[in-house]
Amino acid sequence: MRLMTVVKLTHLRPVEESEPPALHARAMDNLRFIRETMESAAASFTAVSGWGQCAIGVTALGAAGLATQQRTARGWLLVWFVEAVVSLGISGWTMRRKARAAKVPLLSRPGRKLALNFAPPAFVGALLTIVLFRAGLLSVIPAMWLLLYGTGVITGGAFSVKIVPVMGLCFMLLGTIALFSPAAWGNEFLAAGFGGLHLIFGVIIARRHGG
Repeated sequence: MRLMTVVKLTHLRPVEESEPPALHARAMDNLRFIRETMESAAASFTAVSGWGQCAIGVTALGAAGLATQQRTARGWLLVWFVEAVVSLGISGWTMRRKARAAKVPLLSRPGRKLALNFAPPAFVGALLTIVLFRAGLLSVIPAMWLLLYGTGVITGGAFSVKIVPVMGLCFMLLGTIALFSPAAWGNEFLAAGFGGLHLIFGVIIARRHGG
């Protein structure tokens, strides 16, 4: 009987001794997962280019001046549509350059979140532009552009540096004022927003966050 007890204890001892290392390994894996998750959640997309925003501001001021010379609503809308395409190209190119210089992936997790959160307001803005233009409500379009662009900058900028959502808030404030202002001021509000605000915040971003 004693021999059988000794055999059983001897058989169980390796299992008991192997449990602490296994528990330790699982605990380390859990801690590593928690740390990586927290770092990913706290990370921000820093590749927004301040000088790129300045360039967008300059082209927007040029577009505003050109738009005032158009004799038709269709021509006015076409000028701003071309400006939107140009701005998108400038933004993408300058962000790619800044990300490459900083040796960070452009499509990092925060970068993807920024793009995905900015896209819905931009898409809605494009759809509403078509609807409002067909309905002959051209005077509402500038305020709507400023409001939805500001919304996209705020939601997308939540994953970027802190100054970006502030810029979005300023766009929304300007859009709100434009919404209740005379329709004839619409182009001036667009110049102030897409031109002036991009220049102001572009300089701030460039100085504080490396270009």
